[in-house]
Amino acid sequence: MGCGTSSSAKDRKSERALRAALIIQNWYRGYSARLKARQRYALTIFQSIEYADEQGQLQLSNFFSFMFENYTHVCEKDPEFVSRLFGNTHQDDKDRQDYVGLVDVPDSYNGPRLQFPLTFTDIDLLIEAFKQQQILHAYYVLEVLFETKKVLKQMPNFTHVKTSPSKQITICGDLHGKLDDLLLIFYKNGLPSGSNPYVFNGDFVDRGKNSVEILMILFVSFLVYPNDLHLNRGNHEDFMMNMRYGFTKEVLHKYKLHGRKILQLLEDVYTWLPIGTIIDNEVLVIHGGISESTDLNLLHHMERNKMKSVLMPPFPIDEDYATDLKNKVGTTAVPRGVRTSGSLSEQLTKHEWEQVIDILWSDPRGKRGCYPNTSRGGGCYFGPDITSKILNRYQLKMLVRSHECKPEGYEICHDGKVVTVFSASNYYEEGSNRGAYIRLGSGMTPQFFQYQVTRATCSRPLYQRVNIMESSAIRILKERLISRKTDLIRAFQLQDRNKSGKLSLGQWAFSMENVLGLNLPWRSLSSHLVTTDKDGNVDYMSSFQDVHIQKPVKEAQSTLIETLYRHRTDLQIIFNIIDSDHSGLISMEEFRTMWKLFNSHYSVHIDDSQVDELAERMDLNKDGSIDFNEFLNAFYVVHKFDKLHKSDSTLA
Repeated sequence: MGCGTSSSAKDRKSERALRAALIIQNWYRGYSARLKARQRYALTIFQSIEYADEQGQLQLSNFFSFMFENYTHVCEKDPEFVSRLFGNTHQDDKDRQDYVGLVDVPDSYNGPRLQFPLTFTDIDLLIEAFKQQQILHAYYVLEVLFETKKVLKQMPNFTHVKTSPSKQITICGDLHGKLDDLLLIFYKNGLPSGSNPYVFNGDFVDRGKNSVEILMILFVSFLVYPNDLHLNRGNHEDFMMNMRYGFTKEVLHKYKLHGRKILQLLEDVYTWLPIGTIIDNEVLVIHGGISESTDLNLLHHMERNKMKSVLMPPFPIDEDYATDLKNKVGTTAVPRGVRTSGSLSEQLTKHEWEQVIDILWSDPRGKRGCYPNTSRGGGCYFGPDITSKILNRYQLKMLVRSHECKPEGYEICHDGKVVTVFSASNYYEEGSNRGAYIRLGSGMTPQFFQYQVTRATCSRPLYQRVNIMESSAIRILKERLISRKTDLIRAFQLQDRNKSGKLSLGQWAFSMENVLGLNLPWRSLSSHLVTTDKDGNVDYMSSFQDVHIQKPVKEAQSTLIETLYRHRTDLQIIFNIIDSDHSGLISMEEFRTMWKLFNSHYSVHIDDSQVDELAERMDLNKDGSIDFNEFLNAFYVVHKFDKLHKSDSTLA
């Protein structure tokens, strides 16, 4: 009797413990799922805004073509400007001594000193110096760039590589100036060597703060092991992209005296980078992707060095105008990449340009077919049927590409035929994603290696990483909102027929997507962006309650301020390019002319007189010139309640 009672009590106790364990387990699963959802939403915000910015960059490139056709004055006044945008820099015509011979390395320089011809020792020397945050002297940077270009010119458009089970090859994706990721890869996987070959699949530069160091390590390694370290061009190996995404500023900051020489030479080096690698005649490695019209035979034989900027398409101009321009300002003023109605033998054709755009900008999707890449504004989306079609056409088995940040550092799709590898961990924010690299060997299954750089001795808990990511994502999203405040209010008011100041959640979400076009889950994000009443209606003006754009001049109209803030990066790039003497100043006449063209091309509905008045107010010393960088930096977003909003709010 006593034994039975004891057994029954034990059973009930075990049952309660099991029930409690299940409750805790279910709670934790739910908690983890909510954290993962918040992380996913934050990544979606980062990626949507990144791709929207890339659309803006492509639109800016179209503007330069438009400007060339409409602003003949700039062609006559500054032929170097036209040549820079559309033509080749003809570095071969310039003596190497014009660049390197005029640069002295002082005795006081205590950074790394490279010895040419380079050896493995120089790779080690560079890495150790960069770990100590030393800067490689401009003399050595220029020497490395000249040597790299000389070797690249001997290489085909696609590098063909053979592997074996005993000699595998490592494929790395985007690094984007993140030196710590490259160093971690070398620590885990070994330095490049004759027995440890690598493919670096483009996007070495931009965004991160150590793009110069990454380029130097890769180029020096390439010069030491030209048959075992392979470099593919990415969409960021392009001077137009560098002006927007940070690399140009990095070079000019680190090399104040010789930075422009470095950039000019680097533009030429980019054009000679191969556009792909083919491993064992089975694996195609390219930066972006393919389209239904991808022609590898054409891509193998095109003159890749004529692609100065992938973002500058060839376009027809009137042959008489071209001849007249040559007579006025010499041959350098006529873009070599620009088609006239005459011979195409010296120019890149539109079809070739489209092929390269697809290779560098396209992304895979689950949907069948090939359709425009509406997120990025360039390249295409290609489905599994397109992958099979192109791989079968060229007797290939797999496509390895990069170009997209993936939470785990890599992703496999299209029935295992497409692999994305991305090597920049913490790309958007600390903890946002892992980095990865792939090891391939003949007849072997690809191996994936993941990592995540962290400064801390131990990684932060997931909820802390998600909170940081989420806060950063919402912050940049609010900046997007305030830059379209006038347009958003107009859209809200069209929905608000009762003039109540409130909309249903669905109406608010519809208006947000209609104006911003970011393809975001607005309903799920609403708790971060607006306040709602007890009936779930949105107070739409609360979208802007804790953020505003600082006005440099109080009298300036909000529409003008929003427009200048929204396009400030584009305008800064435009003005920096036409600032031929690099003074940072632009005359009022040039400012007005460029603004009128910009206004026309971008369909900006701002009266010219408003811009004139604002520019005149910003001409503080009344000398007829304005410091355009200072002018554009005067427009910035103020977040009123940053500290209050750093609490642990959630997205899901």
